Amino acid sequence: MRPAPTLNDALRASRMNLDQVPVVDLGPMQGAGDKGAMARDIRHALTNIGFMYVRNHGVDADLIDRCFAAAQAFFALPEADKMALHISHSGEALHGYTEFFGENTDPGRTRDLKEVFDLGREAADGRVRPFFGPTPWPAALPAFRGVMMDYHLALLALARRLMAGIALSLGLAEDFFDPMMREPIAIQRLLHYPPQDRVADDSLIGIGAHTDYGCLTLLAQDDVGGLQVMNRDRQWIEAPPRPGAFVVNIGDMMQRLTNDLYLANLHRVINVTGRERYSAPYFFDVDFDTVFAPLPCCVNAENPAKYDPITCGVHKWERYRASYPHLK
Repeated sequence: MRPAPTLNDALRASRMNLDQVPVVDLGPMQGAGDKGAMARDIRHALTNIGFMYVRNHGVDADLIDRCFAAAQAFFALPEADKMALHISHSGEALHGYTEFFGENTDPGRTRDLKEVFDLGREAADGRVRPFFGPTPWPAALPAFRGVMMDYHLALLALARRLMAGIALSLGLAEDFFDPMMREPIAIQRLLHYPPQDRVADDSLIGIGAHTDYGCLTLLAQDDVGGLQVMNRDRQWIEAPPRPGAFVVNIGDMMQRLTNDLYLANLHRVINVTGRERYSAPYFFDVDFDTVFAPLPCCVNAENPAKYDPITCGVHKWERYRASYPHLK
C-alpha cells in the first residue's frame, strides 16, 4: 500500500484540473468497505475541486422523495401564505420563507432568481439565538413539518458520518470532530428556481457565484440540473444530478481549518432548462462557539498558518448579515 502523501507533497503538486466532480463511496462509514481507500478519495476530491458526489450514504430514497414533494407543495402555496412565514419574523433564528431577490449571495453583482424556505432546530436551552429557534410551519400543509424534521435528522446523521470521513482523510482519528458537534449549527434549506429563457450575463441568474460559509453542504437536487462548479482552470463545469447521490462540498471554515489544503470552491446555479428546479441543501457546521484555527497536521515550517483563529458561529452570522437586507 502506498504511503499517504505528506502535506508538503500535496501543496507542492499542481492541483489536478478536474472536468467532473469525483464520486466517493461512503459505504465504509457503515461497515461496508475500506475506510482507507474512502479517505484517500475524499482527500483527492476536496484537495482538487472541493466537491464530491457521495453514494451509499445511508439516507432512505423514499424520504428524499418525500422531501422534494413537500418542497414543491410549499412553493406552490399562494404568495401571501408564504410571506406570512417570512424569515424576518424569526429573529436571529433565521427560519422561514425568503422571497425572490430577498437574499443575494453575490450582492452588488448578482440578483438571485430563487425563493427559499429555511428550517432548523431549537436550542437545547430553548432560547432564540443565531440559527436556533422555532420554525414557522405552513398551516395549509399539516404533514410538512413531520417530513422535513425527519429529513433534517437523517441529514444530521449523514453530516456526522462525513465529518468522520474527513477526519480520516486528514490522518486524524475518526472521532476527532465529535467534541465540536455537541449542538452543531444545521440549516435545512429548500430552494425553488424558476426557468430563465436565456442568460445574457451573471447579473440575474438562479444563484450567483459564491463559496459556502461554513463546514459542509449536503445537496440533494432534482433531475433538472443547473449546478455549476469552477475547476482549477477557472472554467465552469456542470455538476449534474446523479441518481441516489448527494453533492457534498466544503465551505470557508473547512478551508481555514485545513490551511488551504482543502478548497471551498466557487459554484452557481443557472436554470435555462425550461423546467422548474428544486433542490435541498443542508448546511452543517460545528458548535457555535467552536474556535477554528489551522490544524497542526496542515501546518509546518514550509507552510505556516495562513489564518488567525475565528469563532465558527460569528463568522457564519457575519456572512448572513451581508446577504440578507433585513439584517442590515
